[in-house]
Amino acid sequence: MKKTIATLAFVLAASTAMAADAVNEVPAAPVADFAPAFSWTGFNIGVQGGYGWNSQDSVIGPGGIGFSQDFDGALLGGFVGYNYDLGNSWVVGVEADFEKNWADETALGGFVNYGLDWQGSVRGRVGYAFDRALVYGTAGWAYGRGYADVPGFGEQKETFNGYTVGAGVDYAFTNMVFGRIEYRYTDLGDKTFDFTGAGGGTINTDIDQHAIRVGLGVKF
Repeated sequence: MKKTIATLAFVLAASTAMAADAVNEVPAAPVADFAPAFSWTGFNIGVQGGYGWNSQDSVIGPGGIGFSQDFDGALLGGFVGYNYDLGNSWVVGVEADFEKNWADETALGGFVNYGLDWQGSVRGRVGYAFDRALVYGTAGWAYGRGYADVPGFGEQKETFNGYTVGAGVDYAFTNMVFGRIEYRYTDLGDKTFDFTGAGGGTINTDIDQHAIRVGLGVKF
């Protein structure tokens, strides 16, 4: 009887130890491997190109003869900027760009040739990020070099100043490389081309522009 009780006690103790070992050896639940969220913070630089649809309203003085005409052309240049990701999907930043402009036209049966040589802007940006896609609005100061050429009276150039507003989407293909598509409206204000020194009159011109741009950039 004593041997039976001892045997049962031994078996019970061994079973308890084995059960404890089994509990201790249960594998831990796997830890999910989450990739860190993409961040838009950093400096960036890139190239961009597109097309601008420009219009001008001019008044020739003295006499107040007015005329309006469209002049369209391609754009090609670059941009540089900095973005800061606030961590709650909102992104703020600042950006500057500069572009060559190939827009020119002839008005009044060849009386005057006019166009834009180049243009640029300095803008603020506010966007909302959907991971690698950043939808943004932008606005700021715009400037451009315009010219007017009147046969027999020479050519005059003036630097226009105004504003630009627009919206676009940046998409990050990798952690460094991103693409862009953007629309902007630009009002370059008005300037007066003065030909009085050559015996002519003046031409006051107001220029505005609608433009579509695509770009490719690198984020640091």
